Amino acid sequence: MVKRGRIVAFFLLVLLIAGSIGTTIQSVTKDTRLGLDLQGGFEILYEVTPLEESSGGEDDGVNRETLEATVQALRQRVDVLGISETSINIEGEDRIRVKLAGIEDQDKARELLSTSATLSFRDVNDEERLSGNAVVDGSAKQDFHPDTKEPIVSVRLESAEKFGQLTSEIKDMQNPDTPYPDNKLVIWLDYEEGDSYAEEVTKEDPKYISDPSVTETLRTSNVMITGSPFTIDEAKELADILNAGALPVKMEEIYSNSVGAQFGEKALDKTITAGFIGIGVILIFMMAYYRLPGVVAAITLSLYIFLILVVFNALQGVLTLPGIAALVLGVGMAVDANIITYERIKEELKAGKSILSAYRSGNNRSLATILDANITTLIAAIVLFSFGTSSVKGFATMLIMSILLSFITAVYGSRLLLGLWVKSRALNKKPGLFGLKASQIQNIEDGEEVEPLVFGRSFDFVKHRKKFFSISIGLVLAGVIAISTLGLNVGIDFTSGSRIEVLSDGSITTEKVQSIYEELELEPESIVLSGDNDDIAVARFDTNLDQGTIEKVNQAFEDELGNRPKVSTVSPIVGQELVENAIYAVAIASVGIIIYVTLRFEIYYALTAIIALLHDAFFIVALFSVTRVEFDITIIAAILTIVGYSVNDTIVTFDRIRENVRAKKRVKSFEELAQIVNRSLMQTLGRSINTVLTVVFAALALLLFGANSITNFSFALVVGLAAGTYSSMFIAAQLWLVWRGRNLDKKPIIYKEKKQTGGPQV
Repeated sequence: MVKRGRIVAFFLLVLLIAGSIGTTIQSVTKDTRLGLDLQGGFEILYEVTPLEESSGGEDDGVNRETLEATVQALRQRVDVLGISETSINIEGEDRIRVKLAGIEDQDKARELLSTSATLSFRDVNDEERLSGNAVVDGSAKQDFHPDTKEPIVSVRLESAEKFGQLTSEIKDMQNPDTPYPDNKLVIWLDYEEGDSYAEEVTKEDPKYISDPSVTETLRTSNVMITGSPFTIDEAKELADILNAGALPVKMEEIYSNSVGAQFGEKALDKTITAGFIGIGVILIFMMAYYRLPGVVAAITLSLYIFLILVVFNALQGVLTLPGIAALVLGVGMAVDANIITYERIKEELKAGKSILSAYRSGNNRSLATILDANITTLIAAIVLFSFGTSSVKGFATMLIMSILLSFITAVYGSRLLLGLWVKSRALNKKPGLFGLKASQIQNIEDGEEVEPLVFGRSFDFVKHRKKFFSISIGLVLAGVIAISTLGLNVGIDFTSGSRIEVLSDGSITTEKVQSIYEELELEPESIVLSGDNDDIAVARFDTNLDQGTIEKVNQAFEDELGNRPKVSTVSPIVGQELVENAIYAVAIASVGIIIYVTLRFEIYYALTAIIALLHDAFFIVALFSVTRVEFDITIIAAILTIVGYSVNDTIVTFDRIRENVRAKKRVKSFEELAQIVNRSLMQTLGRSINTVLTVVFAALALLLFGANSITNFSFALVVGLAAGTYSSMFIAAQLWLVWRGRNLDKKPIIYKEKKQTGGPQV
């Protein structure tokens, strides 16, 4: 008898989920904070050094208190600009990372941040006569000259007497050998050793603020700074800088990433479109292949995406392009948990079990597999977060959240919803709703094991293991040759330098871009066209462009094309650290996975799993060497993601091998072990194919329809996912067979049932 109450409960839950998502999704997406790569802005990593050289004392150098004071001063300056999407964080012992998203005047913001705001009053010989400490804090304001009515900045001094003494000395200075009057009071902002009034006075745009002539002694505490002359905006900006206070340190820019608003808008639109396409294809595939369970998966996947955004907003996360990529790929992770469960249920149904019995058995047997696969991937994600840069950390954060939430929704959510249908008994004797034909189901009374088939056939993978080993060895050798002869086409992330991407309407040419750089007296190392219809011109420089040059480049392209380019600069120090961190990340992830797999399985499984993941990581590096596609920091994220997926896939296969070995209880010969391994591979082949297909759907959508900045990332994922599936089946499992099989004489595989309280335990 059908229990209709459970079916009603199912539809009520679905309506509740749909209603919750439908009524709140607009506010959730509206509240989502977008990164600078999705709305424009810039990111700068500063290296902080003391204002004065160390004298060898214990208090010399930059300490935590100094860094925190610097961050506070930077926040006060940013508040002047009225920017809401601000992130200023201390990194390590001597670095500060600043992110300003959605800012319109990036040049002004960069200048406001980098200016130390140290005011000094000097004579024409560059000798300091009065320091900025003499100015009353917060006294600067934009005003107008009482006579000329021109914009000025007025400041108040703490001592009128000291200023009177200064002006008395300046007015009497004389040197007939100089081509300019000596009675000049030169007002500097951020005077640096080596700066010279004699040099700057000849320039059209000198570094000093103003140099008024002093003809009389001025005993006053109110000083007017006239500029050369100021505009109202320039006067106001200087007043704001002075009121924000001087920075207690020097800050050197060692990494920067500047994104024009048009770049951000286009990237957001394209990547969201790619995400919808990828997720849509996955949902259609699941519903077409798994029927009713696929519909349940589609519901829980929608809930998963919604929960990701809710939790991400609650944590005040900033959504970036890599974050969207991680979200889309997280759907593939969630699908994998469903596929593992549904394949086990179908397997039990083929054996002739009832719908309810197959549902319970499939859920129980799949839980440990899902748990192991998710934990190993989580290890890789945590390592990625620990050693990645800012954008990679965003990707890792989203991936970690995806793993945790996909486990909850795919395991518990799917089981709850599907369980309501199964326990209602409405599905009894309806295997078609699980994607099975009656001819595929055996009679359970016959007691025969279900022969695992793929495409209606059985394959002997183990028999051809030497061929698979030969293929991999050949590919590895070819990769070694390619890397040793061709090397990698490394991006500025690893070599240091500058990269400028210019967005146009598609009519831009390399010649046109070259001419603009020639006018700016710049010589790019290379200029290439990319993007849809060659609408992006990418120029690389082997040196770091300074802030002034970047401002000129921004202005030149804005005047010519109507939008600002995307500019990235990396110093040699940062490039070297990225390489080191990438190596550390892979090494530490490998050690963590070895420890976990050894504890859950045995050392033979762990070592072969690591060999397989290193095989996949190396294959990606070799492929980038052969194709000459630019190897940048996002590829490191892709490689570590592939490492996680490779281990995920391998663990699923190993879990089935372990299960079948335990069922055998005792394995004495290599032939017996080979049969078990081949049977396990056949049993998990369908799951492996379906999982890699769904994740590849997502990665392909990002590759074909996503933003240009994650094209290489998506390409690495597509190829790496295929390589990961190949290695888990034809390398890891086969290598484990050879390795473990040769040790059967010394260490046979034996599982004994021990009777303990609560029943037998294997």
